[in-house]
Amino acid sequence: MSAELLEKLRRASLTVATAESCTGGLVAAALTEPAGASDVFLCGFVTYANEAKIALLGVPEAVIAAHGAVSEAVARAMAEGARARAGADIAVSITGIAGPTGGSAEKPVGLVWFGLAKQGITMAERRVFEGGRADIRRAAAAHALRLLEP
Repeated sequence: MSAELLEKLRRASLTVATAESCTGGLVAAALTEPAGASDVFLCGFVTYANEAKIALLGVPEAVIAAHGAVSEAVARAMAEGARARAGADIAVSITGIAGPTGGSAEKPVGLVWFGLAKQGITMAERRVFEGGRADIRRAAAAHALRLLEP
């Protein structure tokens, strides 16, 4: 999947950056698995802690305080920050609760917010994945790769 995605992005002359929390770099690892990824993939930010989201991506502390790290607002801000800081055409972000703990009735284990920033457009998507921690992380990474399809 990654090799095909990279080729599509290459043909479209698009560069990519990632901002990951609960996936811990799985998307960046998938994008850099095929040889020759460096002409498409610029950089990946693994911002697991809120302080890293603030310092490295410029996510406003007030946004995290108001909405929580696993939220639409933070996913959007992470994607916009990664795109701006990397100078990429497209950036995807992931923030979620992979479990097995940390969930609540409002934000259950498996909840993942995705952000996608490109050329003046930022969108967000909410998904809830089933399974254990590894299943949720893999499913979230795979979905993020699908979001990058040009």
